[in-house]
Amino acid sequence: MLTQLTIKNFALIDELQVSFGNGLTIITGETGAGKSILLGGLSLVLGKRADLSAVKDSGKKCVVEATFDIAKYHLKSLFKSEDLDYEPITIVRREILPSGKSRAFINDTPVNLDSMQVLGERLLDIHSQHQTLQLTNDDFQFDVIDALANNSKVLEEYQLLFGQLKAANAQLVKLQEQKAEAIKELDYQVFLLKELEEAKLEGLELASLESEYETLNNIEEIKDKLSYSHKILGNEELGVLANLTELKQQLSKLSGFGKAYETIYQRVNSSVIELDDVFAELETLESQLEADPNRLDVVNTKLQQLHNLMQKHTVSSVEELLSIQQDLSSRISDTEHLDAKISDQQLDIEKLKAQLEDLATTIHKQRVAVIPELIKALENLLATLGMPNAKFKIELQDSNTFLSNGKDELQFLFSANKGGQFNDLKKSASGGELSRIMLAIKSILSKYTQLPTIMFDEIDTGVSGEISNKMGYIMQQMSKTMQVFTITHLPQIAAKGDVHFKVFKTDVDDVTQTQLKKLNSEERIVEIAQMLGGTNVSNSALEHAKQLLN
Repeated sequence: MLTQLTIKNFALIDELQVSFGNGLTIITGETGAGKSILLGGLSLVLGKRADLSAVKDSGKKCVVEATFDIAKYHLKSLFKSEDLDYEPITIVRREILPSGKSRAFINDTPVNLDSMQVLGERLLDIHSQHQTLQLTNDDFQFDVIDALANNSKVLEEYQLLFGQLKAANAQLVKLQEQKAEAIKELDYQVFLLKELEEAKLEGLELASLESEYETLNNIEEIKDKLSYSHKILGNEELGVLANLTELKQQLSKLSGFGKAYETIYQRVNSSVIELDDVFAELETLESQLEADPNRLDVVNTKLQQLHNLMQKHTVSSVEELLSIQQDLSSRISDTEHLDAKISDQQLDIEKLKAQLEDLATTIHKQRVAVIPELIKALENLLATLGMPNAKFKIELQDSNTFLSNGKDELQFLFSANKGGQFNDLKKSASGGELSRIMLAIKSILSKYTQLPTIMFDEIDTGVSGEISNKMGYIMQQMSKTMQVFTITHLPQIAAKGDVHFKVFKTDVDDVTQTQLKKLNSEERIVEIAQMLGGTNVSNSALEHAKQLLN
């Protein structure tokens, strides 16, 4: 519910602050007085584009601020989805700076116009004879039927599953694309894996193989060197060991003459022991060496294979080759399991479709059940609004595919004249007829769902006094469950309001300004009398105005 509106420096409004309440609020004023300015200001806080030319004084900031009581509107989830702080009393503000830049705020949080429009649609519905396109929109027509059918909960469940189905279908497409791509690469990946597996990389040590290769490839030279070294150490007359043993024997005779001699003797003795061990090791190594051309070929081939693989895969170790082998194995395995994943995904999709089919059937049945009731209510209301021959035909057909709100395709057909053919609503109804149809639909909807504040902008244009009286009555009934504004030129409608505001122009310091005034009882009688008989109010007009108000 709109509780307060503040407008500063907009069009002909210097500064305006007004509070509103429940029920039916009437706004009247002469043509050109500025009622459209009021709507223009409201459109800014609904997220419409700003026009710098609408700013009264281009050197000052223009501000339009609207306060709404939204406690009954169930908008917490919308605030959450838009990443806004929810407040039961919400303030929506729009600013146009002298630079021409526009800013928007919801509860003092800066927002973009998209967020403002999303919220604005749930807060205020401005409806004029020239804004009836919504009535011919399929989504709106479904909303009407679903409100009467009490489909909100089942639709919520359906839309949750519908979202899951879209995600599941997207995942299936992704898996199928992965499979198509994987099939292209599978043969090459299998070839690479086989090549690595045949290399038997597990447990191989590159350094060990390279050492073995160097030994086998230089075995004769190694044997010669080992043999020569063995002779140097072991020759009986000139060998190192023989001379060192002689040295040891001489020093042993001195070891008893003091600590220094004992120490030098022990060092020589240790050298003899160490060289004796080296002598034995040389002998062992020499005896173990044996030329093996076959093994040399095997090791050489293995090393060549490893170096080729490392070069091919641009790595420098056996461990990295093993990692590539494992990765290839996993990718090939994944490719081989894609069929199973695709099959599982298709099964999940079929389960979702079965659940959606059940819900769509429920939605369809509940829609079908209320269509006769909706048609009857519409035709009865339109008869009172001067359209006694108006007839509706509402048809639902299975679309054979899941849509965002079920499986139904909707045709809202209308005939304005007796015996006339039924045609699509937007093709067969005039602007005035669409306006009255919208009023009737909004009236019906207000009994079934919490509608946002509605503002009817001269939708009574061109209707007779008696019909306008009926229109006013319908608006009055609607205002018992929601906030209704109506901008009107007809006294029959104006008299039915709970509150009456007058828009008028005044000159302040040779500058024309638009103002809005709440009328008291006496002022209201005069205003309605002027609407009946013109500026010069007669006694009969005043009496007629009083009768209308009573």
